[in-house]
This record gives sequence, C-alpha cells and structure tokens, in this order.
Amino acid sequence: MTDRNREVLEGLWPVDGVVTLSAEDEHALRAEDYVLEMPQSGERLVGRDKMLALQSEYPNPPSIEIQRIVGEGDHFVVLGRSDYGGDIYYVANVVEFRDGLIARETRIYGSPFDPPAWRASYTS
Repeated sequence: MTDRNREVLEGLWPVDGVVTLSAEDEHALRAEDYVLEMPQSGERLVGRDKMLALQSEYPNPPSIEIQRIVGEGDHFVVLGRSDYGGDIYYVANVVEFRDGLIARETRIYGSPFDPPAWRASYTS
C-alpha cells in the first residue's frame, strides 16, 4: 500500500508544484467516515460529504505550495505553505489512510516569525 498511498498524496499535492485541486477529485479519495481536525481552531469535521460541501463554499481558497511529503504505509506528513492573499501559514498535515483511502487528516497551521537573535550562530 505504501506506493499507492504516496501516489494519492502526490497526485493531490505535488511537491514543488502548483496545487490545483478539484473538490470532487479529492472527495473520491476520502473514506466515507473521513475526519478532519484543526487543533488551533478546535474544528472537527466528520464525513467526506461535509468536506466536499466545505470546499465548495470556501470563499477564497489559498494558493498552496507543498514542500515535502514524508511517511510510509498508512501514515504521512505533508508539509506546505499556504498563502491566503498575503497572509502566510505553514502547514503540517498528518494524513492517515485506511483501505487505500484518506481516513483522517490533522492540519496544524503556524505563522512565520522572526527567529530570536541568540539562535543565529546555530543556524544557516
């Protein structure tokens, strides 16, 4: 299953490519009892039909740049950068598969920030 699950993710979210998703195409890749959790907002969405409805009503979807996909088997993390019209968020999306379909996603969003000066000598 590892290769198929990775192919699903790379088809949805190509690394170093422009994400141009169709809500209907995504819908077909999700389990009926799909769950999306977003800890920062406390939102929990249950059911792939609800996700399709949410995506269909989304007023201004962000542009998304996928930076990396890591994992194997049924567990992956997708790292990306979302631009909401100038408001930037970095996203770590924990994706879990079941029977070849996306069963659960946990999306964690963070805003960029300037690093503290004391760390400068340790980073490049």
